[in-house]
Amino acid sequence: MIIQATSKDRDMLARLMRAEAVGEGDLGMLMVGNVIVNRAIANCLTFKNTRTIPEVAYQSPGGFSGVNSPLFYSNPTTMEQNLADKVIRGQYFYPATNALWFYAPGTNQSCKSTWWDQDLSGKYKNHCFYQPAPGVCQEIH
Repeated sequence: MIIQATSKDRDMLARLMRAEAVGEGDLGMLMVGNVIVNRAIANCLTFKNTRTIPEVAYQSPGGFSGVNSPLFYSNPTTMEQNLADKVIRGQYFYPATNALWFYAPGTNQSCKSTWWDQDLSGKYKNHCFYQPAPGVCQEIH
């Protein structure tokens, strides 16, 4: 495991991955999971006090809008739990490998080259992923 996570934390991660990216399929949910886990690992920028899945999910400002979705409040499926386990174990999926942010610009919209002063690492379906410059967040590079 690359972060400490109880089964309750894992279920929260699975629910948040679903709420943020169910329309992006398994790979999209895995990439969102990478961002969530990266925020728990990173000791930089606005993520210096986020060490657990709940702290990351509910960070204010800067948490995830998915916590307000009805999709966040139902129990995760076994498949969603398995996806969460993959990112907790440290499996990474490009372009979210070093990403700390993502957003969905809208259908047929391009990703901005920077977002919150962070560089675009790539796009997957409708999500644009952004990472800090090398050396800024050493824990995730």
